[in-house]
Amino acid sequence: MPADAELPMTKKTDRTPIRWLVLALAAASLCLGALAPAHVAEAQEQRYQRRSILDFFLGRRYLDDAPQAPDVQQPRRQQRKRPPAPKAVVNTRTAPPLRTVEEEPAVQKLGDARTILIVGDFLASGLGDGLTAAFETSPGVVVEARGNVSSGLVRDDYYDWPEQLPKMIDELKPAMVVVMIGANDRQQMVTDTAKEKFRTDGWFTEYRRRVLSFGKEVTGRKIPLLWVGLPAFESDSMTADAVQMNQLYRNQVESIGGEFVDIWDGFVDENGNFIVTGSDVNGQQVRLRTSDGINLTQAGRRKLAFYVEKPARRLLGTQASPDLVRLDSSNLPGLGLPDNPVEHTVPISLSDPNLDGGAELLGARPPPMALTRSPRDLLVEHGEMTPAPPGRVDDYRLPVAKAPAEVSVK
Repeated sequence: MPADAELPMTKKTDRTPIRWLVLALAAASLCLGALAPAHVAEAQEQRYQRRSILDFFLGRRYLDDAPQAPDVQQPRRQQRKRPPAPKAVVNTRTAPPLRTVEEEPAVQKLGDARTILIVGDFLASGLGDGLTAAFETSPGVVVEARGNVSSGLVRDDYYDWPEQLPKMIDELKPAMVVVMIGANDRQQMVTDTAKEKFRTDGWFTEYRRRVLSFGKEVTGRKIPLLWVGLPAFESDSMTADAVQMNQLYRNQVESIGGEFVDIWDGFVDENGNFIVTGSDVNGQQVRLRTSDGINLTQAGRRKLAFYVEKPARRLLGTQASPDLVRLDSSNLPGLGLPDNPVEHTVPISLSDPNLDGGAELLGARPPPMALTRSPRDLLVEHGEMTPAPPGRVDDYRLPVAKAPAEVSVK
């Protein structure tokens, strides 16, 4: 081979483009890493550090249970689905039907049930709610509350009770009328001749007349009247006025045959002071008055009705019984009177009762005939008293001395 002959070169692959492609991908990954959020990078870095140190001591389980960063997504574990709870099987043959409180049937009122009419101001409206709950289970009693919140006996120009009450009585024909009024009457009264300021003598004189006239609208029709007194209030002046007005109500109502219902003790403590919280009808401590110190809560209304319920049930008798199924003359108890009482009546002379056997006891027999006089007859008639038996405390006789022969000789 000649010296200047060139040797054939070995064929080599050109790898320059591949190298540049790898470098470009590496640069792109670095740029993307730099653009990633800082908290993600820190979370990944902390995870790698824990993996390198804690995984060595505590194992892989620690890293799986460790809390992860919020943006680092972890594979979700599949949770086992719990089987559905078995449904309760109710035996309709033996078990009673399920019934909620709303589904319980209310007591059906009788068609000829007696009506209790309640009139007055805002306290009377609350009393109506309480009495409705009290007679809820009595089919022979219906409660009708016709209270006007801002009314009274002073401002007849606002609401004229003497005119409205007869209309209500004619409409409802109540078996009883309950009045609770006066909480709004602590103001000036306009009469036919003058304007009377509250607490003056002229004011009380006219107010007594109006109370008396209002009560006679009920008692004049032979209808039982229950006048409910005022409770204590948070204001000392209102409480003092309520005490004075309750005394006025009592005197005027009882003078015309009505009955005054005193509720004062139910809304004060043992010292007579106003209370917000007290015992309800079941003896539990509840809130009786609202935050204004005037109105009553629902428990206070029920307690107010408790004082009125007792005389109302006494006046209604069997009509207020929960077991009443019919309200007519067939429910009256049998008195056992004869059909014609005149035939069984014997006149008795008051001046000569001995003709009717007034000197004899019921079922007495004539005393047996005695042949000798009793010690009582001897003492009463002749002053003779039989001697006491020996040894009794009233035996004052001296002991009899023994004879010498009876003395024993030792």
